[in-house]
Amino acid sequence: MDWLKIAQAREQELIAELQQLLQIESVLDEEQATAEMPFGPGPKAALDFMLEQGAARGMVTKNVDHMAGHIEMGQGEDLIGVLCHVDVVPAGNPATWTYPPFEGRIVDGKLYARGAIDDKGPTMAAWLAMKMIQDEGIELNKRVRMIIGSDEESGFRCVDRYFEKEEMPTIGFAPDADFPLINAEKGIAHLVFASKEKPVANELVSFKAGKRTNMVPDEAIATLKYVGLNASENFHTFLKENDVQGSFIEQGDTIIITVKGKSAHAMEPEKGRNAAVMLAKFLQNVVTTAEAKAFVDFIVNVFDNDHYGTFLQLNFEDDMSGPTTLNPGIVSFTENGAVIEVSMRYSVTYPFEEKMTSAQSLLQNEAFTLDVAGNSSPHYVSEDDELVQTLMNVYQKYSGDFRKPLSTGGGTYARVMKKGVAFGMLFPGEPDVAHQADEFVVVENLVKAAAIYAEAIVKLATK
Repeated sequence: MDWLKIAQAREQELIAELQQLLQIESVLDEEQATAEMPFGPGPKAALDFMLEQGAARGMVTKNVDHMAGHIEMGQGEDLIGVLCHVDVVPAGNPATWTYPPFEGRIVDGKLYARGAIDDKGPTMAAWLAMKMIQDEGIELNKRVRMIIGSDEESGFRCVDRYFEKEEMPTIGFAPDADFPLINAEKGIAHLVFASKEKPVANELVSFKAGKRTNMVPDEAIATLKYVGLNASENFHTFLKENDVQGSFIEQGDTIIITVKGKSAHAMEPEKGRNAAVMLAKFLQNVVTTAEAKAFVDFIVNVFDNDHYGTFLQLNFEDDMSGPTTLNPGIVSFTENGAVIEVSMRYSVTYPFEEKMTSAQSLLQNEAFTLDVAGNSSPHYVSEDDELVQTLMNVYQKYSGDFRKPLSTGGGTYARVMKKGVAFGMLFPGEPDVAHQADEFVVVENLVKAAAIYAEAIVKLATK
């Protein structure tokens, strides 16, 4: 069966349905959350869209508490999972986008939109794969279930609820990462550094940066009561020397200082420019009170030019998954104190408890405490496993690429399965623009991914 030729013939169908999904602004909205839409109206609309597609095809569908759902085809006792998500991170400042983030415009063979590569494009490639299998009349002796989540970007509450009520697949894959295949996913810990003391009289009124721990903050804003002489001139010199943008605005008796950075996924913080760290670096020579000074010094000492936690001896790496990284994604300073929320992506063999205890001990002489607000353990499937070998063979057939499986600092739904891996759909050499402005997917590669997923599903579900 020439799945690539079949997929190429259905390219316009794939694009049209993907654009419909991309135009749903499926960003978490806690303020509008209800029992009927637990993550807000956008994620629910995207989940409903996918389930409606499945029902229209006559496949078995189920909605689990409006958090997740599935589309199922095939017969048999064993269950193959294809785990996708339709929620997206915020688009950020629309002015940083060349094309509207929720349109799905195609320019020079690339389709631009928030979610194009993470994870709506791969989701629709997998959905086309299921439709092609159905239309070709191929009989599957195992059930294939596309499991669709709507809260992947904010903590996996969707699939946690789903698997409280539904069957766990025997094996499966998540089309939400890179080809050839990812068999090692780092652990993901949510660390919270909080100031030990509340500020007293302070020239730093507030500091705010970031909306999600899994994104590098692209903007940081500080409000001050007063600053020293030449502060505005010094700020613009700082911007020029560090090649960043920002503003210095006087409003009555307050000064508002803004620094612009570059967003990136927390799994690769080095690809971004953390606005919170840059602003703290400037404020080191501005603030004078003890609490404010301790706040900005701590940020710079721990995170400036070091994504690995070296200052607190949190750094560690292994051969199977690479180095541990830290991303200060949400940073705030108010009258109630300072909080720095960090997404730490740690190596598969990381001695977690030992490292946390050591860091907490090192903080005894610092102005901050450390708490672990959440932790998802690393996930690993051996390269020799039959699932890995089957998927690798399919990928190699369509790509001619024989490189080895990869590891990632990203967390995909593969980690919630007993035996699951992340399988595409970013091809080697492509830039990873997930969580960035001008996120895009290459249309040609989207079609190729659909062909790969179709053959992979058939191989797994007809053995």
